Amino acid sequence: MDLDQLRTFDRIVREQSFTRAAAHLNITQATASMRIRALEQLLGVTLFQRGRTVTLTDQGMTFLPFARRIIGTAQEAREALRLAERGRVAIASLRTLVSPLITESLLRFQEKYPHVDVVVNEGRQSQIVAMLHERNVEMGILCWPNLDPLVVDLQPLMVMRERVPLVVSPEIASKLSSQPEIEEVLALVPRVISLRWWQAEPEQAAALARMAQTSVDLPTGPARRLAMKGQGLGFFVQSAIAEDVAAGRLVEIAPTHFEPLHRDTAMVVRSAAALKREMLADFVREIAHECANVGIIIEDRLDEMLAQA
Repeated sequence: MDLDQLRTFDRIVREQSFTRAAAHLNITQATASMRIRALEQLLGVTLFQRGRTVTLTDQGMTFLPFARRIIGTAQEAREALRLAERGRVAIASLRTLVSPLITESLLRFQEKYPHVDVVVNEGRQSQIVAMLHERNVEMGILCWPNLDPLVVDLQPLMVMRERVPLVVSPEIASKLSSQPEIEEVLALVPRVISLRWWQAEPEQAAALARMAQTSVDLPTGPARRLAMKGQGLGFFVQSAIAEDVAAGRLVEIAPTHFEPLHRDTAMVVRSAAALKREMLADFVREIAHECANVGIIIEDRLDEMLAQA
């Protein structure tokens, strides 16, 4: 049994496909199949039910947590060796929060630690959870509470609540009455922009998409441009559009019965022990300072977790 076999097993479980797992691991499908056959022969069990879809057998389900524990331990050992060679801090954040939370924090941090390597990864919820699971990062900023079953033991350091207002272009806003019904808004902008701000979409956002003639699912950049051109409306996280609203490029509206939504995000670690590293603890403190400028702090356990470390 080797780590390549276990990593291939874990990736197939997550992708539910030998083909996609092989592509992610940059190996051939034949190599992936060979590794799993060798692992099954060693264990004396069948791990997967092969067919149009790939699912775990009962034996595979039993073996999965042990395989992931071994992978995690190996990752921890590798990270410890890497950190021993050179100072390094690695974190991951939702894309929308990298600029408002990390930029100024990083500048202050690097003034104090000019020779430390800093890695900031960005992505969606599932990608950040995967990086925490594989211990490629020490701290993550993601939606809270975490609903991804891949990692269930995340410890929140600070939870921030951010407004998610409904916005349109100034031209559209100028044509609306002072207290418009949502039907009036949709008559002018029939296209709703869907953005994956949440793990589970709020009913109000889903209802808006159902009421519209058409909807489009876009990343933040193109979505903002579409809204500014008057070609769509959508619920945007406040930090993503603050400059546009301040400059008058977008206008927040509050149709009757459609109050602004909010999104909760958290800085998390796998355990308080991660904060024993002074460098990481200092970087976390700097980011926490920026959180108060972006949203409302609804839970703050940072001092408690630092004390535990």
